[in-house]
Amino acid sequence: MLKLLFIGDIVGRPGRDIVNERLAALRREHSLDFVVANGENSAAGSGITSAIAASLLSAGVDAITLGDHVWDQRDFVAEIAQLEHVCRPANLPSSCPGWDHLVIEKRGFRVGVFTVLGRQYLNLKSECPFLCADRMIKRLLPQTDAIIVEVHAEATSEKQALGWYLDGRVTAVLGTHTHVPTADARILPKGTAFICDVGMTGPYASVLGREIEPVIERFLDGMPRRFPVAEGDVRLSGALIEISPNMARAEKIELLTVRS
Repeated sequence: MLKLLFIGDIVGRPGRDIVNERLAALRREHSLDFVVANGENSAAGSGITSAIAASLLSAGVDAITLGDHVWDQRDFVAEIAQLEHVCRPANLPSSCPGWDHLVIEKRGFRVGVFTVLGRQYLNLKSECPFLCADRMIKRLLPQTDAIIVEVHAEATSEKQALGWYLDGRVTAVLGTHTHVPTADARILPKGTAFICDVGMTGPYASVLGREIEPVIERFLDGMPRRFPVAEGDVRLSGALIEISPNMARAEKIELLTVRS
């Protein structure tokens, strides 16, 4: 049995710190073969830099995915093409720089990873995630033994629909973006692991990783203001998946939460 940990949206320095501090021990404790992490909020809560990507990889992350904040850091457009272990969402326009998928290998077992952005309530220009997933699966099947699909989306209905659409065709469909871990981790009837959101890796004494008071004030008066990354109650949240190497189907999925 192979084990993969998918770490949810890493938010700012608190999220990076807990990954740096705890991931090596988690790899040993759970005998992890693969670790994938969404890093799109790792730079002060918005975007990522090449230096931060390097630090996460050094901490034991094998592959880094991104979401709708992919271009938030000014220089990242010029950096992403050189980052072999980082991929942008696959359903962005093909003219966008960066890899649209990754393949990671351990013990001769190859796992393909790609992200699709949802289109409900997200403003980035993106292809239909369902049709994009069809295209990516067709490309990856000849070169991988298992496929992990991250659906970075706002609407739970869109995430669930994609899970059912891909059931039996991929090993896992894992939701990110909303920063709140959900209680619906399960194996779908045809063997695909699914969860609506694996949660956030960062400060939970917050509003989605940001300091509480400025967010409340914004709801009260509607005025623009900065939302600094919070610092309290830091947790690493992710989905732990067991994969049958013979059938490339998921045998188990559970939500994993680690406190600092």
